Amino acid sequence: MKRYEALADDIAHGIASGSLRPGERLPSVRETSASRGVSPSTVFQAYDLLEARGFVEARPRSGYFVRDRAGSQAEPALSHPIAREQEVEVSDLVFQVLGHARDRTLVPLGSAFPAASLFPLPKLALALGKAARQLDPWKTVEDLAPGSAALRRQVGLRYLAMGCHVDAQEIVVTNGAMEALNLCLEAVTRPGDLVAVESPTFYAALQALERRGLKAVEVATHPRTGVDVPSLAAVLGQHPVKACWLMPNFQNPLGSLMPDTAKHALIDLLAEHDVPLIEDDVYGELYFGTQKPRPAKAWDRKGLVLHCSSFSKTLAPGYRVGWTAAGRYAQSVARRKLMASLATSVPVQEGLAEYLQHGGYDRHLRQLRQALATQRQLVARAIARHFPEGTRVTQPEGGYFLWVELPDGVDALELHRLSLSQDVSLAPGHLFSADHRFANHVRINFGHPGDPRVEGAIKTVGTIARALARQPQDAASRRGTL
Repeated sequence: MKRYEALADDIAHGIASGSLRPGERLPSVRETSASRGVSPSTVFQAYDLLEARGFVEARPRSGYFVRDRAGSQAEPALSHPIAREQEVEVSDLVFQVLGHARDRTLVPLGSAFPAASLFPLPKLALALGKAARQLDPWKTVEDLAPGSAALRRQVGLRYLAMGCHVDAQEIVVTNGAMEALNLCLEAVTRPGDLVAVESPTFYAALQALERRGLKAVEVATHPRTGVDVPSLAAVLGQHPVKACWLMPNFQNPLGSLMPDTAKHALIDLLAEHDVPLIEDDVYGELYFGTQKPRPAKAWDRKGLVLHCSSFSKTLAPGYRVGWTAAGRYAQSVARRKLMASLATSVPVQEGLAEYLQHGGYDRHLRQLRQALATQRQLVARAIARHFPEGTRVTQPEGGYFLWVELPDGVDALELHRLSLSQDVSLAPGHLFSADHRFANHVRINFGHPGDPRVEGAIKTVGTIARALARQPQDAASRRGTL
């Protein structure tokens, strides 16, 4: 644990124990630096981390204050899936929900995408235009799989900046992260194989398993710290798992973040069993603290981690450019890319490389992260005000999803249907498990800052949820009068 993390945990404990009360001002950075014997930068990092976790709030020219968390919900508990092999069949419901995401008249709480207004599309257009005008025609042939050398070099530099030594030859550019993930899955499994996934898990992972004729085994996962490594060890000891598909950084739908120690333990465990990890890291840049979390691949020494990401969640959703750093499987993935789609649009790759080098990508990311962090607090507070008593909500430190556990009597599919009738979309929990176990959960997208409809939509969903939560009680009351 880093020094700023230890300091943040110590202050959070003081807040939880009541030593620091809501509304109370934290000591200044200078005071804390002197009293704790740490540098001012360490204090700033700790305070920023506490703000990201929702413990404190920064007030301009006034300092940091303990946030009033009264009325906020507890977080959901560690999941406890039955560790058995399961056939996967989720596509029909997924297609229905994804269809609603294309309807502009709906408030997109169920969408998988952040607001398009968050992205620097005019600057991207300029970069693409410049790259297209200067494009060497030979590159349209030369830069087939594994992709543009310029873009792979820029991606490689970003790996280097976060402590991952990835050779550019290991990187394969794909049509979005989904193609990368699917190609990696094909490279390490055969139909009928068993793949370990989180519980709950990203529905596109389940779709990929379904399409390839694979089986899933779900692993206990904590809404704050991610997949439970001891539970995964037990699964690996009992089942012939051929691969893992996991999201260590800001998992969809939970928003969980595995600590570095857990990531290290995960990689050691998989190395012991020689099981590859398909690491879905599309939200890794969307952190709310001061330091980008490292991917699990940073601890990989055997080439077992196939790290996948894209620009779709951070820069250009419709451009469909992703990649994988596929370790020992890079050549296999590149060949599959050639067979599947030959290449990703070369002018778009060159334009993104130009933007990454000269367009201010990191400045854009800082603004994007701040907007999402602020919106997370606004939406979480709205849920606390409007949703039924007993609701539990995650407290993610990145990404743009909240995982909401409703009282047992609330059927998420019914809530989804009734919300649609009020022009609000949701992602019901049934999507996120092979056995549809999360029947009273929904995923809510808070990645639409500036949309004036969001507050009213949360209130509408909360009103419907409260009515559904009362129905079992009303039925019991009626039975008592018979």
